[in-house]
Amino acid sequence: MTTDLKRLLSQINPFSSRHETSDNHDEEEFKLPNMASLVIMISMNLLLQVSFFIVVSSSNKYAEYLGGNATFSGIVIGIPTAFAGLSLIPLTKYDKGLYKMPLHVSCCFAILGHVAYALAFRANFLYLILIGRCLNGVAFTMFMYCKRYCTDSRIVGIRRRTTLASWLVICQGMGMTLGPFLGGVLYNIGFSNSIFNGYTSPGWIMAGIYAVFWVLATKYFEDIPQPPTIMELQSESDPDTIPIVSLEVKGGDAKASPNYPSAPTTHPTSPVDESFRAQLSLITLSQWGVIGCMCWFAMLCFFILGSWEANLPVFGAAAENLHWSPFAAGNFIALGGITCFPFLLFNLLAARRTQDRKLLAFGTILGLAGLVVFLSILRSGKVNYGSLFACWWTVALGFNLATTVTLSLLSKQLPPEWNGRTSMAIQYSNYTGRVTGAIWGGSGVSVGMMNFVGLEIAMVGIGAVLFTTLWRDLKTKTG
Repeated sequence: MTTDLKRLLSQINPFSSRHETSDNHDEEEFKLPNMASLVIMISMNLLLQVSFFIVVSSSNKYAEYLGGNATFSGIVIGIPTAFAGLSLIPLTKYDKGLYKMPLHVSCCFAILGHVAYALAFRANFLYLILIGRCLNGVAFTMFMYCKRYCTDSRIVGIRRRTTLASWLVICQGMGMTLGPFLGGVLYNIGFSNSIFNGYTSPGWIMAGIYAVFWVLATKYFEDIPQPPTIMELQSESDPDTIPIVSLEVKGGDAKASPNYPSAPTTHPTSPVDESFRAQLSLITLSQWGVIGCMCWFAMLCFFILGSWEANLPVFGAAAENLHWSPFAAGNFIALGGITCFPFLLFNLLAARRTQDRKLLAFGTILGLAGLVVFLSILRSGKVNYGSLFACWWTVALGFNLATTVTLSLLSKQLPPEWNGRTSMAIQYSNYTGRVTGAIWGGSGVSVGMMNFVGLEIAMVGIGAVLFTTLWRDLKTKTG
């Protein structure tokens, strides 16, 4: 799979716009990072997506076996994102703007989390699956780094960012397909073995995959070169021959004279603080509105996707004319992802020539249509496999497409120095949507499916008001 992905990535250049030229300005706008490192980051995003979704099919049954309920199952699905949000704070403090250290941390905690999730069956301890998913949450901090990597102005040109974000969305769709499908297939292994069975096999298999991937990432991933520090630059010169120059002011005249370090004096405000204040003063009111709008949509899309993924196995098992097993629920969710996949590939090409705001509008309208149709069939009582699948397909495709642009649009409008901050803001919005959506989905049947869908439609309505108000301000370069 990695080889195929690398081959497809290598074909990005032939897909470039015919308006591209070879001058330095265009080279800067269309630059890409080291290909092996890019493949590793995109592959890591895929593995994390599979990790998130592989428990969706059987977590409800697993929780019930250990004494839990459907709401607890929703918490199991969504809780990793809460811990990911908490873990990002210390991790970003020590990452130095680089990616290798977070990559190692993510692989380590992914393995620990999947092993703990698998051991819960043998230990007969309900909260061990929750502990395992919390450990997975630390690994899911890498979601933010994958997004930041694909919009990092140091390695990615402004006209490549939506394209690379489309690759992340493709991985999102693949994870949404492979995860539930594999979870459902592995459930059929049965339960004759207390170590490797239908509930525990996803944990053991994913732990093994991460171990192999960790070895490959250690060998082939190349981090962004750090710029030389002031001390390093000084060490390259002869300190005995290059004095520090200071200015002596007498009677209004300034003259340069050599000077050497002496006792420390009172320093003015940190240049970093001054720089941050200066950057804040340059952000206009409309740009703050765009930031708020993108954060809302980042939360909204993952809230709706997460709630449907958590709700479908519960709703399918409770519906009189469905009575789904975990295997059937996994197949249903995966079928929606498979049928969305060709359109996500087409989005990869369309993103190069379509404005981000138009992609966002199209995806939101398509997803809203699925929600409205689902509400109508719930009211009429005509829920069957075909009608439910049509709604799931439009919701999955629409809101997956909408997630393409939330970060790439901000990276094009704001200064490069803000990429780390906007990546954090968007990722925290994603995490908020993931965890609350999963809990809401697990509770959907108990609160009433009409209420379940009605809340989501209302949230889309709030996004629509933000979107239409800021339409002109959302315009950016394509690509």
